Amino acid sequence: MVACPAPPPKALVARGLGRQPFPRGHLPARILSNRPLLMTAATRQEVLSLYRRIFRLARRWHAASGQMEDTIREKQYIINEARMLFQKNKNLTDLELIKQCIDECTARIEIGLHYQIPYPRPIHLPPMALTALQSRGLQTQEKLRKLSKPLYLKSHNEVS
Repeated sequence: MVACPAPPPKALVARGLGRQPFPRGHLPARILSNRPLLMTAATRQEVLSLYRRIFRLARRWHAASGQMEDTIREKQYIINEARMLFQKNKNLTDLELIKQCIDECTARIEIGLHYQIPYPRPIHLPPMALTALQSRGLQTQEKLRKLSKPLYLKSHNEVS
């Protein structure tokens, strides 16, 4: 005959130190805030619909120059860029990072459609343009350049 362990004293259960300190499915906010947010089914559907939207866009893409060689090159760029970025980010589980990638993807699609170019729109910041006169250090400049990078260019330099 196997003896069952005695239940923990009521004082331990009340302080959350017993076997089941919280009712099933109910965790206090301090524990929930430490858990990373994971991808939900709705987020997964949003990512997959963006992926399909990009490939539909590539199928219907026509270069602004009207030349067939440019159209083929730009279509191939769209497909390769999408595959590379989605492949690179496929293991992301943090909901905030996933939302940032979704926002970047949406911005790049809208900018590409508006300007009729599939490539990220470059920005130009003259050297030492962002720092104050008294702090013209290179590290400060690099930090400010990184912070001032537009949303649609966040992953461009990481991959290219």
